[in-house]
Amino acid sequence: MAKKTARIGVRLSADEQQQVERSAKGQGYVSPSAFVRAAIRNEINGRDSEVTESEQRMTASLERQSQEIFRLHRGQQALFAVVDTLVKSFLTCVPEPPRDAISQSVARARERYSRFTKSAGQAMVGDSQAAMQELVTRADR
Repeated sequence: MAKKTARIGVRLSADEQQQVERSAKGQGYVSPSAFVRAAIRNEINGRDSEVTESEQRMTASLERQSQEIFRLHRGQQALFAVVDTLVKSFLTCVPEPPRDAISQSVARARERYSRFTKSAGQAMVGDSQAAMQELVTRADR
């Protein structure tokens, strides 16, 4: 260990001095000066290893969340593509109703659409969410 030759004077309030003394004693330092030197070394070197480990854990968590969001986004894009293709196929293959039956067809279509949206909403609460997640997971493989 190098011989200490430089001296820096630091003024502390009585409360700060007590906190330094308690922390030094609680953390097993020989003296409050040793505690202060260690604190200075930690600040000069960046941060102590506990903070670095904590930052690494947070970075890993954010990375996992980012990957999960990316997977969900990709799955959502695939679902939109499937729906778009289905709608184009449906509109291409289904003929227009005759002119004299358009008002009846529109009324029936609105009624069917209302039932469809209610059914879809109810299905999303149950097992459909798990089925969608399974489809997204399979698409990742």
